[in-house]
Amino acid sequence: MYQPPAFRETDKPVLHAFIAAHPLGLLISSNDGGLVADQIPFLLYPEEGAFGTLRAHLARANPQWRMLDDPATLHLVVFSGVNHYVSPSWYPQKAVDGKVVPTWNYAVVQAKGHVTIHEDPAWLHAHVSALSDRHETGRASPWAVSDAPDAFVASQLKGIVGIEIAIDILEGKLKASQNRAEADRVGVAEGLLAEADAAAPAMRELVKARGGI
Repeated sequence: MYQPPAFRETDKPVLHAFIAAHPLGLLISSNDGGLVADQIPFLLYPEEGAFGTLRAHLARANPQWRMLDDPATLHLVVFSGVNHYVSPSWYPQKAVDGKVVPTWNYAVVQAKGHVTIHEDPAWLHAHVSALSDRHETGRASPWAVSDAPDAFVASQLKGIVGIEIAIDILEGKLKASQNRAEADRVGVAEGLLAEADAAAPAMRELVKARGGI
């Protein structure tokens, strides 16, 4: 990932919090047959390994999991956050010399690591239980794996394969106009305030936080 210093995020707790807040990762794999990418919900175990460990599962019918069994290969997971177009008209600099162009602000974290495949029913049961518990917490009537009949759960587990990624490389890029002058950063925040789309408020907060305004 291209990493201009102004946008680089290296603080591990910040990166872990980002993954926890945006758990649907894009798992990217390659072999002689080419590239494959699938969106998968991940659970992060931040205390396991140097940079944390990711756990997820794929449908057994999905051929991607068979691309993951080479212990020498690093695989990439991309976690995407808020993003928004930035208009040059938001920059006060536009009125000074007109030397401004559009850009796009965004937040992303990339994790790379080696994959371990899990087909053991006990591991899979523990994983899907933890995944369900994570996303059911706080609901009025939270669903749990134990709510389903044991035989049904066992049959469903036969249709998935677990994956575990020990993170070797963890990188974050929070592009929020940090490379602009303060007046332009303020202009971006004000411009986003007038936008009607759902992403604008979150990007405005990121611009304010990262830009020190």
